[in-house]
Amino acid sequence: MRQRRGQVRHILHRFATTETPNRYTKAHITPTGGMIQNLAAGQTGMTSNAFLVAGERAVLVDVGSGFDIVSAVREQVDELDGVVLTHTHPDHIGNLDGVIEAFDVDVWGYDTRHDAVDHGLTAGESVRLGDGDYDVVHTPGHKNDHICLYAPESGVLFAGDLVFANGGFGRTDLPEGDRSVLIDSIERLLDRAEGVEQLHTGHGPSVTSSPRRDIERALQAARTGA
Repeated sequence: MRQRRGQVRHILHRFATTETPNRYTKAHITPTGGMIQNLAAGQTGMTSNAFLVAGERAVLVDVGSGFDIVSAVREQVDELDGVVLTHTHPDHIGNLDGVIEAFDVDVWGYDTRHDAVDHGLTAGESVRLGDGDYDVVHTPGHKNDHICLYAPESGVLFAGDLVFANGGFGRTDLPEGDRSVLIDSIERLLDRAEGVEQLHTGHGPSVTSSPRRDIERALQAARTGA
């Protein structure tokens, strides 16, 4: 078994624009037939969403915080092949030590200087999630190590805390936050994810109907200071 890193700090505080109980649709079928499940659905604590992408390579996109994600994973798949982090705020990585201990998996993220990250992802490269290849888009502004993951074939986008349903966008009043950088990142994401069909965000509900409009609304709101 891999050597475990130091305990991830389990800090419960707000990192997104809004954090409400995750009472949202748990499972989504991608346009290409894959399965994405929000394992944090129904949780009422301070946690991010945590998406299990099933298929050829079963991967968690973020692991959330403060709930039994290990049991939730085991209800869906026999094995977990890896974890990919959109960023390393504690509400997205609080459950990480338990996941590593249970499944002996490695963790991919943007900044390998962070103790939670085993393997670095760089902008423009591709990572396999489930049955699809996802492009890595570096999107700082909420946090310097923030990335989005976009699959051109299926149009599925994991946006972390960059943007949310109904035009929400990530907080920029925390360390490493920068509104102008966030705006640049949203613009870059819109350019890259022209064919987006599903938007899965770090907090709140996923968007499966015209999600590009939600991203455009987030950009407008960020520009106007809403």
